[in-house]
Parts: sequence; structure tokens; C-alpha cells
Amino acid sequence: MNAPYSWIEIVALVLIFNVCFSTSYQRTETQPQVCELCSGSVRNNSTVDRFCSWSAGRIQGRCCLRNNSMGDPERIIGLDLSNCSLTHVENLQGASTVVMIDFSLNPIVNISDTVFQGFGDLNFMILPPHVVCPGGNTSWEKVELKEGNRLCEGQKNMCNQTGQPSVYCPENSLCAPNGPSFYECGCAEDFYGYKCLRQGDFPALVVFGPLAASTVVISFLLWLTQRRKAISL
Repeated sequence: MNAPYSWIEIVALVLIFNVCFSTSYQRTETQPQVCELCSGSVRNNSTVDRFCSWSAGRIQGRCCLRNNSMGDPERIIGLDLSNCSLTHVENLQGASTVVMIDFSLNPIVNISDTVFQGFGDLNFMILPPHVVCPGGNTSWEKVELKEGNRLCEGQKNMCNQTGQPSVYCPENSLCAPNGPSFYECGCAEDFYGYKCLRQGDFPALVVFGPLAASTVVISFLLWLTQRRKAISL
């Protein structure tokens, strides 16, 4: 009697399940937490509301969500936290894909720059007038006071400040923006390891071989257990 599934199919099913479970967990746990940071919904005809309509997004709580294509998961592109009685902003990592944030009408004392580390898409912020733009004025193309708010527009690419993309990174690496005043360094092609000092192909077999082998063993044990139960029935 032939086995109902081949080993490759079993391993593929296990990997697909893990990826789907992880993605589902992140979407159910992270996004609602950020979108429900403040009660209510995005204010009608607010800057975030108009941006969401223009971007063909949908409102969920205080967030504007959109996906780039039918197969992609939704991501947060707008966040309206205005008039939420916020005094401190400590963690917004669930909204690292956001493009626009509104913090107006809040008694915010200060916002740490590290809150927005990883927010590479952030391009427009509305803040109370006494709050400084994350990273300072030099991290934005335009900073102005308008209608009782501070507007931070056009996040600058820190890697291009001097026109040299790797000026902040070690040799054999490339610089990439990582939020207002932040950057990250990644190894250039054919380089890897500590400070990108190793050259050649990444030893994928050595690194991922044991992982694949353990996955196959676990899959075999699961299949064997289910087969014994089926035979006993």
C-alpha cells in the first residue's frame, strides 16, 4: 500500500503551516493592539481619513489598512492617534509600515527617536507644536508650524546625506534607511559574516541543512504516529 503523501509533500506542508501560523498570529496580535491604542475610530475628514480614501485603504479602529495586491496581507499605512490624551509614546512597532501618523491634540511631553526605528516608510507626521520631529529637523525635508501643529514632511534618507551610500557602513556593505535619523548596514553581494568580511557564497547547506533534517525527522514521526492510529482503527 502506497503512502498517501511523499516526504517532500509532508515537509512542504509543515513549512507552509508554520509560515501561515506565524503570519496569522502577527496580524491578529500586532495590528489590533496598535489600532486600538486609543478608543474610537479615525476622525472623519481628518488628514489620515483623506489619505486613506486617496490610497484606497480601509479603516480599522485608529488605523488605515491596505494591501498592495490581493495575495498580500494588509499593512498599516495610516495611524490617527489625535486627541487620545497621550502623554508618552513608547511602542508603535506594530505600525512600522505606516506612512502617515497624527499625534495632534495630545499632552505629549516628549517622543523618543527610538520609537520610530524601522519606520522607513514614514513620510508625514502631525505633532503638538512643542514636540520636536523625530530625529530633529535635519531628518526631514520640511518642518513647519501650521494651524497649531508641527508638521514633519518627507523623511530624509540618512544614507544619502553626503551622496555616498556606504558612508556610515563598513567596507563591503551597503547603507539603507531605517527610520528618522536611523540607518542599517547590509552586506554587499558576495559578502557575508561579521562586518561583511567574508567573501563568497553563503554556506546555506551548513546553516539550513540541520534545520531541514530536523524538520524531516519530526514530520516522519508525526506521519508514523498518525499511520499507527489509522492501522489500529
